[in-house]
Amino acid sequence: MTVTPFQELACPLDGGPLQRHGSTWRCPAGHCFDIAGQGYTNLLPVQNKRSRDPGDSKEMVAARRRFLDAGHYQAIAVVVSQAALADLPATASAACLDAGCGEGYYLRQLAAAAVDGPALALLGLDISKWAVLAAAKRGQHHEPGRQVSWVVGSNARLPVLPATIDRLLCVFGFPVHAEFARVIKSGGELLQLDAGPNHLRELREIVYPTLKPDRSTDQPAPAGFSRLSTKTIAYALDLIGSQPIADLLAMTPHLYRASSARRARAAELTALSLTVDVRLTRFRRDAAG
Repeated sequence: MTVTPFQELACPLDGGPLQRHGSTWRCPAGHCFDIAGQGYTNLLPVQNKRSRDPGDSKEMVAARRRFLDAGHYQAIAVVVSQAALADLPATASAACLDAGCGEGYYLRQLAAAAVDGPALALLGLDISKWAVLAAAKRGQHHEPGRQVSWVVGSNARLPVLPATIDRLLCVFGFPVHAEFARVIKSGGELLQLDAGPNHLRELREIVYPTLKPDRSTDQPAPAGFSRLSTKTIAYALDLIGSQPIADLLAMTPHLYRASSARRARAAELTALSLTVDVRLTRFRRDAAG
């Protein structure tokens, strides 16, 4: 299996199809978007930003990269890749979008796992330019045929043509199911990974005075989808040293929700035993109409 260029991008201003002309993407109306020297494209118009620099900061991206490169979530990546590759249509190429790709860890793992079957067109999208920049810079050093397309964009308005995606990954992300339904082909799948009730409980007990009641992990099928299955991925994780603990805290929302005193308490830790508990739910896109 090879990874081919993703060609189904849409203009974020008018939704028209984008065609590549050298180092520029252009729509029929004449809107142009340059491909940066690092290989990514910014498809997030300034009017669609909620802040000047939305998404994860450069520091958060670096922390996530160190943590994931250490293999702490490798078991999750294996299950996500297996689910994404299962039952792909026997077509010339299958398209996969990681909506909220971060620095690209799960798409790179998917590319590495794709050894048989149709060619894959892989697109990683994130609202953080720092995350996409990090992903694209690493992609420049990967062997030919394993390249992934990277864009800065928003799940609220995906710069992707309708009904073009076979597999959409949303890993610890912010799902916008109406947009997901718009871009996924009939019979295509949404793979949504969410934290389970015990995920990182030991860390949360340190940074919060009390824990919120557990929410139901039974995901109802969003409009336009049918629920196929839910798989639990659970294991014990031992972190040794202050750096991986700090990195984990930095890559989660808990860093900003905890008080300064609680963050200081976590910063003093040099070892931490954790529970990893996540749910991967597969939804199939129903036929239109």
